[in-house]
Amino acid sequence: MKLLLVVAVALVDVDGRVLIAKRPEGKQLGGLWEFPGGKVDPGERPERALIRELEEELGIAVEEACLAPLTFASFPYPDFHLLMPLYICRRWTGFVTAREHQALKWVRPRELRAYPMPPADAPLIPALIDLLGG
Repeated sequence: MKLLLVVAVALVDVDGRVLIAKRPEGKQLGGLWEFPGGKVDPGERPERALIRELEEELGIAVEEACLAPLTFASFPYPDFHLLMPLYICRRWTGFVTAREHQALKWVRPRELRAYPMPPADAPLIPALIDLLGG
């Protein structure tokens, strides 16, 4: 089975809320909410991939020193096995803008379970609640 490495981030605002993004309808897992991020290209380090994805998807600039690894998800989908490190980021430059997603939403960690998410994203929620509280 193919191993797919993707990287995700929990952007945390000054009020302790986490950014989630709604996948566009028509794409795989369309309509579900996810943590921003994306695929790691061959030869690319996860942190560099995340910096690239955040600029492409949200129009923000993130310094590598502002990315702190928190936890990871390992999930078997029918066609591949997903490995997804989740980073925390509290500092960035620019304004968060939905460039590729249908919608963006800032959510308290304890409210994340109210949003339908891909199966690999949901197990990441407890680590965010432990770190950030409500």
